[in-house]
Amino acid sequence: MNVLKQLDYELFLYLNNLGTETWDPFWLFLTDKWSSIPLYAVLLFLIFKRFGLKGTLLTLVTVALLITATDQLANVFKHGFERLRPCRQEGIMEQARFIAVRCGSFGYFSAHAASSMALAVFVGLLLKAKYKWIFPVLLFWAILVGYSRIYVGVHYPGDVLTGVLIGALIGWLMQLLHRFSYAKFLKETY
Repeated sequence: MNVLKQLDYELFLYLNNLGTETWDPFWLFLTDKWSSIPLYAVLLFLIFKRFGLKGTLLTLVTVALLITATDQLANVFKHGFERLRPCRQEGIMEQARFIAVRCGSFGYFSAHAASSMALAVFVGLLLKAKYKWIFPVLLFWAILVGYSRIYVGVHYPGDVLTGVLIGALIGWLMQLLHRFSYAKFLKETY
């Protein structure tokens, strides 16, 4: 376990220190949860086109469950493992580029990475039959959001990787729940 932690520290410092002042505004923008609102608006429009009003409402309820699940599970892990974030870890914070607005206490695992990947997998699977391009685009977006957490100095790569994997699993499970609910309550299949 100590070897993995050391590798995580070294990979974090390498990736984090690749940053430059020129790119800082881009990554700060990308890591801000409000920056994705235009993407969410486009996805909502595509979901409405695909599923209509009732299907969109069901999708919004499922997304609310998805975000709640990833966020609360991340909190359980953070307070269970109590792994300090790189911006709080002595021996790391002195070597890192911390440019984030704030630094929470614990970081295992990244809720940003989990939520964005869960949403990408969920919506990507819902819409991929009609919009072939959407799944890879959403996965790329989720990976960028995950990397942004390393870039700004608040998560180790292991935090992000765990968040991505858990998010992908939750997104897939919520897509199954959505299919089941859609068939049961709206009496349709897709």
